[in-house]
Amino acid sequence: MMETHLIQTKLEELKKEVFDYIDFLIMKQYKGGKKEKFTFDWAGGLSNLKEKYTSVELQHKAMEWR
Repeated sequence: MMETHLIQTKLEELKKEVFDYIDFLIMKQYKGGKKEKFTFDWAGGLSNLKEKYTSVELQHKAMEWR
C-alpha cells in the first residue's frame, strides 16, 4: 500500500501548518486573552454634516467618495 504511506507522509508534513493556522485563528479571535467586542465608536462620525445634507444626500455623497 504505497499510496497509503504516501498520504500518511503528506499528512504528517502538513500537520504543523494546520496547527499553526488554528493558532492564528484563535489569536485573531481572542486578542490578549479576551474576545474582541464590536464597538460603535464610529457612530455620529458625520453628525457635523446633518445640517448641510439629508440622509439620502449623504448616501449619494458616500457613493461618490468610494
